[in-house]
Amino acid sequence: MTIKPAERLNSVSEYYFSKKLKEVAEMNAKGMNVISLGVGSPDLPPSKETVDALTKSAVEANTHGYQPYVGIPELRKALADWYKKWFNVGLNPVNEIQPLIGSKEGILHISLAFLNQGDGVLVPNPGYPTYSSVSNLVQAKVVTYDLDEDNNWQPDFDALEQMDLTGVKLMWVNYPNMPTGASATPVLFEKLVAFGKKHSIVICNDNPYSFILNDNRLSILQVEGAKDICIELNSMSKSHNMPGWRMGMLASNPQFVEWVLKVKSNIDSGQFKPMQVAAIAALNNSEAWHREMNIELYRNRRHLAEEIMKTLGCTYDETQVGMFLWGKIPAEYADSGELADKVLYEAKVFITPGFIFGDKGNSYIRISLCANDKMLCEALNRIKKLIG
Repeated sequence: MTIKPAERLNSVSEYYFSKKLKEVAEMNAKGMNVISLGVGSPDLPPSKETVDALTKSAVEANTHGYQPYVGIPELRKALADWYKKWFNVGLNPVNEIQPLIGSKEGILHISLAFLNQGDGVLVPNPGYPTYSSVSNLVQAKVVTYDLDEDNNWQPDFDALEQMDLTGVKLMWVNYPNMPTGASATPVLFEKLVAFGKKHSIVICNDNPYSFILNDNRLSILQVEGAKDICIELNSMSKSHNMPGWRMGMLASNPQFVEWVLKVKSNIDSGQFKPMQVAAIAALNNSEAWHREMNIELYRNRRHLAEEIMKTLGCTYDETQVGMFLWGKIPAEYADSGELADKVLYEAKVFITPGFIFGDKGNSYIRISLCANDKMLCEALNRIKKLIG
C-alpha cells in the first residue's frame, strides 16, 4: 500500500529556519555552543503588567471556556484604541478589526478568503518566504515583483504597470520592510492604495516592525480611502516582546473582515481568554516602556551588529529600522549562503543568508538583534578571529 501526500506539498518545502535550527540544535548537542543571530524572536519578557494580567485571569474559574471567534469585545476596543493612539487611524472595534493567533496565521486566512486556484498574487523579492509558500499552498500563482536597493527597497510602479496583471487579486507589501529594514513613506502608501484601486488588487501591508528602532510609525490605513482596498496585519510579537503568545490582528473594511472571519471560524476556536486579557494590558504599555524596549535596547545592540557587519566586510544602510541588520556581502563570496555557512561552521555563529528571501537577496545577509550584548560581543570576537 502506498500513501502519498497532497500534490500541494510539492510546491513548498520545510521552512528554512525549521531545518536550520534543527542543525544548530544538533551542533549544540555536540557542545559547539552556536550563537544564534538568525531568528527575530525577542529575548526579553513582556511588561510586568502583561504577565500579571495573565496570571490573575488564569486563576479565575470562568476564563477557560471557548471564546468568541472575533475575540472578546474588550480586546477589539483595546486594539482600536492602540491604532488611534500610535497611528492616528480610526477603526470600528465591532467590525473593522479581527484578532488573530499571530499575524502569520492571517496570511493564510487572507489567501484562503480572496484567492481561487490560479489567481495571481504579487509577492516582493526579497520578501518574507511565507507570502510565497502560502500562495503555493492555496494553489495561487506567485507573481514576484523586485525590490532594489537603489530604489530604497520600494516597488517600481513603472515596472508593475508594464507587467501582465491579468488575474492578479492580491499584493503583499511589508513596511517597515523585512528583511531590508527599509521604511515606508506616506507617498509610497498613497501610490500603493492608488495602484490597488486602479487594478482591483487587494493590498495587504504586513506591519509588525513599526515600533522597533523607529520613531516614525506609519500605517497604510492612514491614507484616505485605504480601507476600501487594503488590509493591514499587525502583531504583538515584536513590539510587545510576545512572540510565543501568538497575538496578532488585522484591520480593514467590514466586508473584508467578514470574509476572513468566515475562513478563520472554520479553522480554530478562538484564543485563551487570559491571553486576550493580558494583551489588553500590553496594548496599554507606556511610551517609556516602548522607548526602553523598542528603541534604546535595540540601539545598543545595533552598534554591535554593525561591528559584525564591518568585520565581515559587509556594507549596510544606516537608516534601517526594525530588529535586524541587512548587509551586502563582499564580492569575494559567491553568494550569501557561502558566507553564512562559513560563519556557522567555522565561527559557530548562525546568521541568515539573504537568498532565503528571494534571489534579489542573494548578495545580502541578515543579523538579528534578538540577542543580548554579551552574546553579540562573543559573536563579534569569534568572527574577528575567523576573519583575522
